[in-house]
Amino acid sequence: MKKPISPVTVMNAVLMSVLIFGSTLLYAQSETDNPQVTVHTSMGDIRLELYAKESPISVENFLQYANDGFYDGTIFHRIISHFMIQGGGMTPDMERKATRGQIVNEADNGLKNVRGSVAMARTNDVNSATSQFFINVEVNGALDHAGKDSSRNWGYAVFGRVIDGMDVVDNIRFVKTGPGDVPTEAVMIESVEIH
Repeated sequence: MKKPISPVTVMNAVLMSVLIFGSTLLYAQSETDNPQVTVHTSMGDIRLELYAKESPISVENFLQYANDGFYDGTIFHRIISHFMIQGGGMTPDMERKATRGQIVNEADNGLKNVRGSVAMARTNDVNSATSQFFINVEVNGALDHAGKDSSRNWGYAVFGRVIDGMDVVDNIRFVKTGPGDVPTEAVMIESVEIH
């Protein structure tokens, strides 16, 4: 004969369920506090969460370019399969689009260049980022901020992460490339939608 379940056991189970459900809602809410965008590409959609608190300059800059429709019709022009995919500044014929001014490098914000993180691309000049960004496809610790004594040590500013569509990123990372790590067939950024 089965032993009856006590009311205390039932109440504990209900209470535990409420606590788990409530903490899940709080976690989901905290994730939506940051701006989100969808990068619509010719190979599928990539949804990003942007870290406005940690990288306010980079996020504001990215969102302004998105609002302006700047990214529409640009390409992922530099793809290195075990490193990153870079886009946001070149047309399919590899012409550089005119950008706004350069922004301050926020690589010292504590965020790391881990797989799926999104960072600002730049030249050897620490504060040279404009519109171009890249998505890390591996852990790229060498790109993290390590000091302010050189351009290399300064690092690359992470300002977001992929929250959906990493499978699309992985498909893009393995497209065939030619000289200069340029894809042999254009991978288009059709638009960037702000949510």
